[in-house]
Amino acid sequence: MTMVEAEPRPSFWYGMPRGYLQLDLNPSSERIELLAQQVLGLPAELRKKADQVFRFYSGALTLLSQQNVHGCALGLHPDGSGGVLSSVLTVSSISASGLDPKLVVATLVKTSGETPGGHTQPLELPCGTGSFFEEQRTTTAPGRSGEESDDLPEGTVWQGTVAVAAVSSSEIVVMQLVTSGVDYADDYRNVLFGVASTLTFTDPSPMETRAAEGGSVAAARSPFG
Repeated sequence: MTMVEAEPRPSFWYGMPRGYLQLDLNPSSERIELLAQQVLGLPAELRKKADQVFRFYSGALTLLSQQNVHGCALGLHPDGSGGVLSSVLTVSSISASGLDPKLVVATLVKTSGETPGGHTQPLELPCGTGSFFEEQRTTTAPGRSGEESDDLPEGTVWQGTVAVAAVSSSEIVVMQLVTSGVDYADDYRNVLFGVASTLTFTDPSPMETRAAEGGSVAAARSPFG
């Protein structure tokens, strides 16, 4: 498991599970321009589909930025039948300035627990007590424009969320895992619990490394394995 820290000023760290590819949420303008040029250079029969993917990617980056998402990773795993299961892991933070973050988490859990078919439970973690909520919900396929949204295909996804109040600030860390592999909910729940168990509000890098790099490490090694 690879260690990941929040950007640009890390106040928490967590482990990235194997089989997940972390997405670049802050690509350079040069990289965006290069992707656009590559799309324009594709054959006509591929260009339309690639353009839809590119626009969805650009829109997703904007949305994630607005929601204060620090990390997003795509998981691809074999399903045992020759197919591939996909999932998306996001890690974000919520500011509860002026409020007790633990009370805010409790309120969020109470509200989530009122969702029909949802399940809520406390979660004891090495960094403190968190709260877990899961549900299955119906959603539409992403990546289509509003003009094409009349008959979008729908599907059921499993969504698990862990919320943890920071130890010495008003910040709330939210970890969410979403997958269309609802039959594998138990496995993905364990993945989410595993990531949550690595959450720490203490820099896990060696003291000498922190001193050499001014207290922030670009790529800390995971102490969790």
